[in-house]
Amino acid sequence: MSKIILSGVKPTGRPHIGNYFGAMKQFVDLQNSEPEAIKYFFVADYHALNLIQNAEEMRQHSRDIVLDFLAIGLDPNKSIIFKQSDILEHTELCWIFDAITTVPYLKRAHAYKDAVAKGGEEIINVGTFNYPMLMAADILLYDTDLVPVGKDQKQHVEFARDTAEKFNRVFDSETFKLPEPYILPNVEIVPGTDGQKMSKSYKNTIPLFADDEEIEKIVMGIVTDSTGEKPQNVYNIHKIILSANNASDVVQDKLQKIYEENKGKYKNLKEILIEDLKNFIRPLREKRAELAKDEELVNNILKVGREKAGPVATEKMKQIKKAIGVI
Repeated sequence: MSKIILSGVKPTGRPHIGNYFGAMKQFVDLQNSEPEAIKYFFVADYHALNLIQNAEEMRQHSRDIVLDFLAIGLDPNKSIIFKQSDILEHTELCWIFDAITTVPYLKRAHAYKDAVAKGGEEIINVGTFNYPMLMAADILLYDTDLVPVGKDQKQHVEFARDTAEKFNRVFDSETFKLPEPYILPNVEIVPGTDGQKMSKSYKNTIPLFADDEEIEKIVMGIVTDSTGEKPQNVYNIHKIILSANNASDVVQDKLQKIYEENKGKYKNLKEILIEDLKNFIRPLREKRAELAKDEELVNNILKVGREKAGPVATEKMKQIKKAIGVI
């Protein structure tokens, strides 16, 4: 039986290099290194409803995610690209999982705890609270083996495993297999321009398809620490960028030479990072712009994805319904 790989991205705005190195690059690497595997990469639009509650904005962001996928190298001839909302079984399975999941269990979720810490329980919507169950449905519906994610999403895969085990136990079945997270160890957390984890909420990101002027402005604004031997925030981002096309030992040698030759010259180091960022981002940006010229491209890819993923989800749902006794 072929290995099954699945992951998704929320359409909540422009992706940044943290999204790319933390998860999206893994999509492409697995697509190309696992030719015999079945790969599903989806637009998680229902997950995005917690943040995007404007119809036109949702449509545009969802289209943009597909273009982003194509620009970084996902190939619809090698991977199945679809939209979560096109497969009704995702939300149907979420409800089934709701029926066997307790409130205290969901309160363990990092996203829920963060939301409570920021604004209190009274402002949290049910979608935020129930987020892990929809993600468990996303994963388990396709008998997924590997879920390429960033380290901050590992808990969601653990929730999916727990849910699979509980369903199998409660309904005395072997309906679900246990998925495994796939996390690249050398880029578990991508640093932002201020040293914290790169995140839109922290406003410390470098957009994946930024133009040259934007790159220059952002890099020159990176927070530097004059007490160290090298500006750590600049160095950490530089290390990530060079790792895109170089082995780790080559990256280490290059950085050591650059930072020794420019010790204490923070402006020089930022200018070198700017050039390396431009060289990394420019081909992605240009490819994306070219793809966007075809107005029917995204619709066609999502149609094919729906036609491929849909029957798989439908067949799995029959098995699930039989296990719970509704058919």
